[in-house]
Amino acid sequence: MTTLLKVKDLKIEGRRTPRSPYLSIVRGVSFDVARGEVVALIGESGAGKSTIALASMGYAKPGCRFSGGEVIFEGKSILNMSLEEKRAIRGASISYVAQSAAASFNPALRIDDQITEVSVVHKTATRAEARARMIEMAELMQLPKPAEIVKKYPHQVSGGQLQRLMAVMATNARPDLLVLDEPTTALDVTTQIEVLASFKKTLQASGAAAIYVSHDLAVVAQVADRIIVLFDGKVVEEGLTEQILHNPRHEYTRKLMAAVRPPIKLREPGAATPSTQDCVLRCSSINAGYGRLRDGKPAVQILRSVDIAVPKASAVGIIGESGCGKSTLARVIAGLLPASDGDIRLNGKPLAPAVADRSREELRRVQLVMQMPDVAFNPLKTIGQALDRPLEFYLGMPAAERQKRVAELLRMVELPEDFAGRRPHALSGGQKQRVNLARALAANPEVVICDEVTSALDAVVGAAIVDLLKKLQKQTGISLLFISHDLNLVASFTDYVVVLYGGMVVEQGPVSQVLAPPYHPYTHLLLLSVPKMRSGWLEEVRKKAALQASASSTVELGLEGCLFYKRCPKAIAGICNVQTPPLRRLENGHVIACHRDLSELSEPISQSETAAA
Repeated sequence: MTTLLKVKDLKIEGRRTPRSPYLSIVRGVSFDVARGEVVALIGESGAGKSTIALASMGYAKPGCRFSGGEVIFEGKSILNMSLEEKRAIRGASISYVAQSAAASFNPALRIDDQITEVSVVHKTATRAEARARMIEMAELMQLPKPAEIVKKYPHQVSGGQLQRLMAVMATNARPDLLVLDEPTTALDVTTQIEVLASFKKTLQASGAAAIYVSHDLAVVAQVADRIIVLFDGKVVEEGLTEQILHNPRHEYTRKLMAAVRPPIKLREPGAATPSTQDCVLRCSSINAGYGRLRDGKPAVQILRSVDIAVPKASAVGIIGESGCGKSTLARVIAGLLPASDGDIRLNGKPLAPAVADRSREELRRVQLVMQMPDVAFNPLKTIGQALDRPLEFYLGMPAAERQKRVAELLRMVELPEDFAGRRPHALSGGQKQRVNLARALAANPEVVICDEVTSALDAVVGAAIVDLLKKLQKQTGISLLFISHDLNLVASFTDYVVVLYGGMVVEQGPVSQVLAPPYHPYTHLLLLSVPKMRSGWLEEVRKKAALQASASSTVELGLEGCLFYKRCPKAIAGICNVQTPPLRRLENGHVIACHRDLSELSEPISQSETAAA
């Protein structure tokens, strides 16, 4: 294969502010990308993956500059090109697919206008030809009703669909090189499978080469021909995908493999459950949604008769795909979105639906840790001030005591005490999330709701946050409500698991029972969908009957029948689509909502499928 892109001894420097000195970010990186080849750049946050990927387009992030090396594309030096020359190849010869499709589309323009604009501006096709290519690629991406979906606005489609539409836009001008920057990181496991399969099919059909940026070796194993492992701006290992997966030479590569997909370790049966232990928090028959109420129900209903209970000093996991109602449930419990119906009790006493109607003491007892640490802090306030505020507001602590407690809180989340004088921009994503946890703990709460607290972090940092949560729970005795679409994380430390689909609880019980047969067909699907660290897994899992129905299938919102009916491999026509599933109760509070007999829900999943390689 002929070389398409050559990166030789690339050096990039960066600085935080115009007055700060430049520091080395990328330190002499070299690699080639052949035509039709997929090369993966992996490493944890700060390794330089995205910086190097953007450099392949001749682009340096704000505050960064090229300080040495070469980037040669089709025999020409990109770094020596004029801005006009770079613009001519960006989008036409080299295209970029960002991690956040939602932030990349113009919300005021229809999707089709944005996709076809690429080819029209670069004069690689007429508008009619560009539109034909768009529909062709949308079909290849397995998007539902391609001719209709492209006429929508970005906010009118799901995250997984928008990610695929971004790939359609990137390939519309038929580029020679695609730069894919963490395109599946924020997606749930079932949507991730669809997007990965679509990307792989697109690359094979177009013959384009690709640079695939990721921190997830299990994902990379499905698409990459070669893997380049980066640490602190340097290449520490490089090799064919099979060699890296089965015989990693560098200690850092082995560390990444261990952190990416920790094995699902089932807890021993007999752990305390909500039915056998006092509950600090109990939600009963919760209905909630958005829009004006009509006949007591919201215009768009998200949660439907949700029942959950959180025992004292326990961890309860909430899992499900994007859009199933996990974050909505967190907002309801926190009082940010009042439930339209149902009952929330804290230590047996009713909790007002709206946060404005709750007492300061009730607010103190239930704390919420949000998903995005970058937007959780006032950028003008120091970390010490952020931690000081809840100590004063909730506890009325004197200034001298508050200063000591701030230092204690930082030590609790394993950060240096001098971080109190820093501002948020000086911290990494993982450090900000630790401070986020410290701020919640400052109120001495009884329940902490963790809403996707690791989804914006790489695997190594995310694993460290989970370890910290385990340690903090032992130290403080708090109860945790851990919301995630990552089944491995939920299984790694929760006692009890609630599975949500379409805003309804389809299964719940002790983690040791929910993640073992019998299980609801949807739970089974989630288990099958966790990427495994071996080549060929994607093709294998796509062939399984449980995944034949698209994860983007419409959820039936009727009052009767099972919401999972259209995607269920065990669906019974004439029953599942018209009758509400009965609750099948097993021991220790294990409940499955399904028409099938438990014996029919006991198909086992092999150990190789439930554990990481």
